[in-house]
Amino acid sequence: MAALFRGSRSICFRWNKHVFGSTRSMASKTPVGFIGLGNMGSPMAKNLIKNGYPVIATDVFPECCKELQDLGAQVVDSPAYVAEKADRIITMLPSSPNVIEVYTGSNGILKKVKKGTLLVDSSTIDPAVAREMAVAAEKMGAVFMDAPVSGGVGAASMAKLTFMVGGLEEEFKAAEELFTCMGANVIYCGQVGTGQAAKLCNNMLLSIGMIGTAETMNLGIRLGLDPKLLAKILNMSSGRCWSSDTYNPVPGVMEGVPSANNYQGGFGTTLMAKDLGLAQNTATNTRTPIPLGSLAHQIYRVMCSRGYANKDFSSVFQFLREEEAQ
Repeated sequence: MAALFRGSRSICFRWNKHVFGSTRSMASKTPVGFIGLGNMGSPMAKNLIKNGYPVIATDVFPECCKELQDLGAQVVDSPAYVAEKADRIITMLPSSPNVIEVYTGSNGILKKVKKGTLLVDSSTIDPAVAREMAVAAEKMGAVFMDAPVSGGVGAASMAKLTFMVGGLEEEFKAAEELFTCMGANVIYCGQVGTGQAAKLCNNMLLSIGMIGTAETMNLGIRLGLDPKLLAKILNMSSGRCWSSDTYNPVPGVMEGVPSANNYQGGFGTTLMAKDLGLAQNTATNTRTPIPLGSLAHQIYRVMCSRGYANKDFSSVFQFLREEEAQ
């Protein structure tokens, strides 16, 4: 259980980060349940509060709830209690088994869910599991959508996430008001599971790009180039990518990224390895060749066994540097 919770149309107003919804606006909006208050879930829930939504929250780690409770959220003991009190629920959890437990477990959402409830899962999981949860929810009279996100902790804090949404299109319209409070881009992908498919494709490319950036920067440094100068050249040339210009893996090149903080925070190596495993499984099931995706999966799995599991995935640069020293 220790890792279980780790993740009518109206206008959403953007508020200053220190200002929260007034009592009047809070009262005019129905409560939103939020389950999973980890690195991503907590800032997402905060942005709902900032936009005037009463939030009913739970997390397996009580300390994760305190800050949100101080901002006015109601904290309850289990996903089932959240389902009793809210008819729109968002989950942000680490993996497929966590999602299955939170939705269908003995204290899960579906034990107490009300008919007509909208269930939105923003975890990154196997598309097949998303479809299974949709079927289980439908049996209880509820509606399930998968809506994984891209952008990381920084984008979650600034309400600039990208949501990739799978589900019934008419329900997408109803959920969009919540997504726009937490993100800058909301993309409807198709039926349940297609949001997860889009996310897995994105993260596979992200991992490949990060490894390529780390290799390139390491080679340039060994050839005598200053890393900041090399990054500047890459970012005005055809090799430019998100990993080079926004999330550079080399310490000292950029401020405000995990590489500037001993690779703490951000998107963990364990989570990247998990997502690549999901991509590998779906590629196998669809008989799709992914030679670079498979190699990236292997690299991140090795990193997890070499002490990098809890570091940001950009620590692949440090991993390569240590490999060359052996």
